[in-house]
Amino acid sequence: MIVVAGEALVDVVVDPDGDTSETPGGSPLNVAVGLARLDVDATLITQVGHDERGGAVVAHVTASGAEIVAVPTTSGRTSVATARLDAGGAAAYDFDLEWSLPAQELPPCQALHVGSLGTLLEPGRDAVSDLVDQAVARDLFVSLDANLRETFVDDRARVWEAVRELGSRCTLVKLSDEDADLLDPGSDVDDVARELLTGARTRLVLLTRGAAGATAFSAEGEHSVAGRPVDVVDTVGAGDAFMAATLAQLSDLDAYDHHAGDLPTDEAALRRLVAGAIEVAAITCERRGANPPRRSELPGGWPG
Repeated sequence: MIVVAGEALVDVVVDPDGDTSETPGGSPLNVAVGLARLDVDATLITQVGHDERGGAVVAHVTASGAEIVAVPTTSGRTSVATARLDAGGAAAYDFDLEWSLPAQELPPCQALHVGSLGTLLEPGRDAVSDLVDQAVARDLFVSLDANLRETFVDDRARVWEAVRELGSRCTLVKLSDEDADLLDPGSDVDDVARELLTGARTRLVLLTRGAAGATAFSAEGEHSVAGRPVDVVDTVGAGDAFMAATLAQLSDLDAYDHHAGDLPTDEAALRRLVAGAIEVAAITCERRGANPPRRSELPGGWPG
């Protein structure tokens, strides 16, 4: 079982014509849902309000097959992210958030995934960091998806240091080229990924490049896989789908059964890992909102 810790919220999506829709979201929630839809046992530790939106969040997670530990917000309201889509389906976000998660006990699990705003926003970030410490103490696999939002990067040096520090305790770190540019503007995004690979526990860094594909960085080498043609509806949740697909494939490989992780390191295995994650992200881009596919909806033989 994989535990995912971080924010859950409601995405209010505004399309280019001004029409709106509401769906549960938040990067960690999307990863937990994506894992469950890929037939991997997952539990989400998060925070929601005692309101209609909170009920929708819980129902969405459980309907996908994941478990949820839903700590109530102090305000009673569920957090909201407003995603405004441009003509190409790309999203720009505004947030109304509360993240005050108290300390939690990490349940028995094979791996822990954290990321996004839950790792940056105080005071809840301390609870997420403590969960990472608990996982490290058990020598478990830990993954981090930086998944930054410019609105919350008020001090780039501080955020970059926070990502490096947390990433150093993680077995796998994922970030996008946009994340890398936010962390260290002007630097080569590949160099940002290489810097994160120097973390004490870090064995694999995945850098996504949008439509251009993604690159895997390990001590054994760097391997890029091109994206596939996509009829984009929107890009909401695509990175989360990539993350969930990566973790699901590692579960299929029994990578979590060897303490901190027995990750694939040869070129063929890494390319297959990245290509499998790209496929799941591409399917998500062909749908409205963060709606990752179930395993039964993937091409035969996935990941190929």
